[in-house]
Amino acid sequence: MENNKKSFNSIDEYIATFPKDVQKTLQGLRATVRAVAPDAGEKISYGIPTFVLNGNLVHFAAYRKHIGFYPTSSGIRAFKKELSPYKTSTGTVQFPIDRPLPLELIGKIVKFRVAENIENYPNKKTNK
Repeated sequence: MENNKKSFNSIDEYIATFPKDVQKTLQGLRATVRAVAPDAGEKISYGIPTFVLNGNLVHFAAYRKHIGFYPTSSGIRAFKKELSPYKTSTGTVQFPIDRPLPLELIGKIVKFRVAENIENYPNKKTNK
């Protein structure tokens, strides 16, 4: 189920390559990001879905056993305690694919990243 080795033109195209249950999970994640960051643009970067707002905001990807969520190292550090039940590394959290995503927590992380990007890159307009 690891499709990131292929080239995709859109997030819709990326999501469509997965089984229906995984598609539903990825669409829920996407909807959460869109709700919190409605001005963010969508693109494929590094072969995976990416949201941009004054630079890269967050990325996500589906794998055989988990959904990878990439809110940068600052997003992981800021929510270290809340992310403790999950496997994390410097800029990544892995949510088990067979469990519901913590969408409320993901929303908080995205909100943090929006504020961070607006503060750190106020003149950078790369929302496409």
